[in-house]
Amino acid sequence: VIQRIFYTVNRSWSGKITCNELRKSNFLQNVALLEEEPDINQLTEYFSYEHFYVIYCKFWELDTDHDLYIDRKDLARHNDHAISNRMIERIFSGAVTRGRKAQKDGKISYADFVWFLISEEDKKTPTSIEYWFRCMDLDGDGALSMYELEYFYEEQCQKLDNMAIEPLPFEDCLCQMLDLVKPQHEGKITLHDLKRCKLTNVFFDTFFNIEKYLDHEQKDQFSMLRDGEGESQEVSDWERYAAEEYDILVAEEAASDQWNDGYEAELNPVDHQKASVLKYQMEKRPFFEMPSHLADVDLDEYDYDEDFE
Repeated sequence: VIQRIFYTVNRSWSGKITCNELRKSNFLQNVALLEEEPDINQLTEYFSYEHFYVIYCKFWELDTDHDLYIDRKDLARHNDHAISNRMIERIFSGAVTRGRKAQKDGKISYADFVWFLISEEDKKTPTSIEYWFRCMDLDGDGALSMYELEYFYEEQCQKLDNMAIEPLPFEDCLCQMLDLVKPQHEGKITLHDLKRCKLTNVFFDTFFNIEKYLDHEQKDQFSMLRDGEGESQEVSDWERYAAEEYDILVAEEAASDQWNDGYEAELNPVDHQKASVLKYQMEKRPFFEMPSHLADVDLDEYDYDEDFE
């Protein structure tokens, strides 16, 4: 299984991922449990190969220095800066991350990124609800106060202003969220309240994911409620996201391979030899060097019109 995963991921990223780097990932411990299954894509109790491929590619894209850790700036680039900076700070505060060394250095590991990505793309599961609740519970008292909700909503309003979109006043937004969650106690929202809610994804996205918040705003709230109550659990939001992203990654890889194959086919053996020589000369040539004979052109020999129209 490790060899098959390494071959596919390594081929997609032009040989920049080593097998040792894959073995460092805690995620492979789960993948190794699937060795006896002929088609590992059929197993979704833990993770399928598609899920691993999507997660690792997303992590590798953000991990620019490829040290198997990502910092605040790296994570902020996820999904085109859709997640608010205040939420990014909360993720790195230690509320949902593990390991003192990573927190001290201001970075999160690949294992922490797995929890982040799954929680981000499927905010309806008990684990993801706990994940984001701990992030939003600034004082750790086990309840989300109106102050804490307003703290995260302020940045959403700033982003909407930058996009020339008039934000909904916090009081109106608060009324909508209270109607959505229906908390048992006035003035605070508990973890139990959110786990009873059918649309926790709408609640969380409202306060820290601007892209998904706008998507929800374009839909009818009543229809979302009906869909949430009667929604089939056969395919989760995470499984749907992973399948879509996997198809995109595979299509991009196929297109890249086709382009490379077509480019190579256009060159005959002689052209290959010339291209190799040219590449060698370009690599060996200093950046500052006297121009070659190909550049020996006397510009004074050419007449130019005084006016260009």
